[in-house]
Amino acid sequence: MLSHLHIRDFAIIDVIEMDLTNGLTVLTGETGAGKSILVDALQLAVGGRGGSESIRHGAERAEITATFDISTAPKGLLVILEEQSIETGDELVVRRVLTREGKSRAYLNGQQVPLQILRTVGESLAEIHGQHEFQSLVKSSAQRELLDAFGGHNTLAAEITRLHRERVQHSAALESLEAAARDRDARLDLLRHQTSELAALSLKPGELQSLTDERSRLANSGRLSDAARHALELLYESENTNAHHGVSRALAILRQGASLDPTLEALLPTLEEAAIRIADGARELTRYLESIEANPRRQEHLEQRLFTIESLARKHRCSCDELVAKSEELADELSKLERIDAKLSVLRAQVNSAVEAWREAAVRLSNPRRQAATALATEISARMQKLGMIGGYFTIELTPLENPQGNTSPNGLEEIAFLVSTNAGQPARPIGKIASGGELSRLSLAVQVALVGRVKDLASGGCMVFDEVDSGVGGAVAEIVGRELAALGSFTQVLCVTHLPQVAALGGQHLRLSKMTDGHTTRTQVIKLERDSRIEEIARMLGGVSITDKTRAHAAEMLDSGAKLNRCSSSRGAGNSSVDSARKSRGHAR
Repeated sequence: MLSHLHIRDFAIIDVIEMDLTNGLTVLTGETGAGKSILVDALQLAVGGRGGSESIRHGAERAEITATFDISTAPKGLLVILEEQSIETGDELVVRRVLTREGKSRAYLNGQQVPLQILRTVGESLAEIHGQHEFQSLVKSSAQRELLDAFGGHNTLAAEITRLHRERVQHSAALESLEAAARDRDARLDLLRHQTSELAALSLKPGELQSLTDERSRLANSGRLSDAARHALELLYESENTNAHHGVSRALAILRQGASLDPTLEALLPTLEEAAIRIADGARELTRYLESIEANPRRQEHLEQRLFTIESLARKHRCSCDELVAKSEELADELSKLERIDAKLSVLRAQVNSAVEAWREAAVRLSNPRRQAATALATEISARMQKLGMIGGYFTIELTPLENPQGNTSPNGLEEIAFLVSTNAGQPARPIGKIASGGELSRLSLAVQVALVGRVKDLASGGCMVFDEVDSGVGGAVAEIVGRELAALGSFTQVLCVTHLPQVAALGGQHLRLSKMTDGHTTRTQVIKLERDSRIEEIARMLGGVSITDKTRAHAAEMLDSGAKLNRCSSSRGAGNSSVDSARKSRGHAR
């Protein structure tokens, strides 16, 4: 439920702030006062499109803040908010900001969110029906969902969609495997040759680096031998002088000196360790010289193995280091292809099982869905007569789908289309192609009232907005429109922009918008009307410029009659008698 609305610098509105209640709220005022602008602002708040042209002249940005009571919100909305890590209690504050630079920002409980998230959330918060907007009913998917909800078939319809997705997944896997199977024999021969080639190579992890290092040593054995021999002579073997001899001589001299000055003893361990390390180094160099001898046969073997490794890497279009992983990959593919027949049998069984389960569920849904289509069309057609569309009718067309053997669809065995004829003698046409905006809005009202007792989401705390749903009607039809809106308000919050006193008199809350100007600027204000001011407003709507006592008395009578009707409607269970009478009429369904 929309509990509070704050609008700043939007169109001709400088600042408007209002508190709203449940039930039917009517918004009235002179033409051009800003009633539809208020609806546009609410639509922007729940994800509608808007640009810098919507910002009030002289302002840098427009801001709309809507506070919703979500204590009875549908579970789907709460899941979305939880996925976005938005903390919620019983309230959700939606804020939308437009700037002169053309930027648009959206916030949910103070947290900035992408506009698409706001639109998704907004679908659960408000449903806006204007003369040129018919948000959900023109969509084929929404029509199917409404029909299945009306018939109580949501669970079965969801199962059909799930089984279709399952069949599609199995079919895709089967198709991929069958494509692989068609080229299997040639691929098997190639894979067996490649895996045996790599298996014969038997390349070990880290072997490539070891082979490369060894090849480098053998190729440079002469230079390495000369370097090691020269170093050995300098360290240990030179007859004239070497490092070991020099350190040993130094130790002997210092030991003699230490007998005269004990401080020299501190140097002895270091030099002793140096002598030991030089001797160790000399022994390692001697062993290295013994191993570095030229080995042409070993060098030829290394060159041949490295050439084989490099050739196979080029063949498989990978680096030498990746050959081990490539060998494992090809072996895995070979194993799968060798087991492909068994896998194909399993997948074909899974596809057939999914198709059979889908078809069984779709057949179970088909007849009840057609019965629900007849009942819903009957109910809406009856309401159309009462709402001024005399001779018009509503029909739901169920067209069988062509489903070849083994195929499924997410929608069951038929496509669903809402069709309507708003005048006697005219053929029914798709609901989105009706020309009259007023008829479109009243048809929306007829559909919503017909569904509200059957579709739980319509009574889940959302806000329904009707912009001039009474356009083009008057007299008794206008009163019926008001009664239907009041009946809808018994289930959920309804906001209605109206020019008709018959509708205004039935509102549980009455807001009047007026336009004021000082000759330089124009702004809109909104006032909540109490009984006396409501009588004056309804009298204005009845009598125009000249308001007499008789007009006021008539307005008071209409207001009292509306209040009495609303009390009776509530005590009867939100207008169920009106719904029951509509079910006795006949409609049309194909």
